[in-house]
Amino acid sequence: MTTIHTEAEIIERDGVLIGPYRRPRNLSINVRGSIHDDATAQKLGFRGGTVAGSIHMEQFPPVLVRSFGQRWFETGSLSTYFRNATTDDEAVPAFAKTPPPDARDAQIDVWMERDDGTRVLEGTASIGDPAEPSMLRRKLAESREAGEQRILVALQPGELGAVPVRLKSEDARPRLDVITEPLDWYTAASPWGGAVVNPGLVVHMMVSVQRRMPLPADAVGLYGAIEVRHLAGPVFAERDYEVSGTILAVGQTPKTEYLWYETLMRDPSDKREIASMLMMLRYMKASSPLWQTA
Repeated sequence: MTTIHTEAEIIERDGVLIGPYRRPRNLSINVRGSIHDDATAQKLGFRGGTVAGSIHMEQFPPVLVRSFGQRWFETGSLSTYFRNATTDDEAVPAFAKTPPPDARDAQIDVWMERDDGTRVLEGTASIGDPAEPSMLRRKLAESREAGEQRILVALQPGELGAVPVRLKSEDARPRLDVITEPLDWYTAASPWGGAVVNPGLVVHMMVSVQRRMPLPADAVGLYGAIEVRHLAGPVFAERDYEVSGTILAVGQTPKTEYLWYETLMRDPSDKREIASMLMMLRYMKASSPLWQTA
């Protein structure tokens, strides 16, 4: 894999950086009964099997490195709230507001949209320790009624404990073979030494903690929002870490039940905090027999 993103492909227009159109792939299109399966997704009101939100996050690093420099992989964040799904091979660009020059602690708005202007996602990206909360921290702070829980009734806020994680090259390869924005740093030497992990694969590592949750097997789930934050990054491939988790909140909307949880990745040798993730998982009520009316 070689870098194919050139500086000339990122356009700056009216204070906004615009990446080139890329075509994210639905890598789970053959997982029957999932939100990525065309038949299941269409039954639930989607246009087709959806591209995972974490794959869309992989399109932003070149724009964020243009915005903040390579420091983004050290103390940068990407906080995304997913509005409308894309389907396999649908072309979309990434957008980011330009930050102040030489910013050490700054946050900018980011988004992605389809050709018709429909927002795929919106959020924030940052470097350092900006004063304002991220998009997802603001979302999490909104008042909510837990309401009646049927799908997620077994889940309560609380600690989940830790699990060991390591991104092996063979596990990363299927994603890196089709990644929309390949960087040499993902597979070869980087400014920090070894190969670094892109935000989508950081999510892949962080969700390992879900095996400590009693998640439902008879309802269709999807990513509602994801924030990845480098605390003392980058995250490296082929290195041992431990990931702990905490369920923060559960709730519902007319169409979904959802939960918010947070993870923290540490270096097991010295307990340094390397990265964190904030995630909202949604489960479609229409997919669960617990919400089907007689």
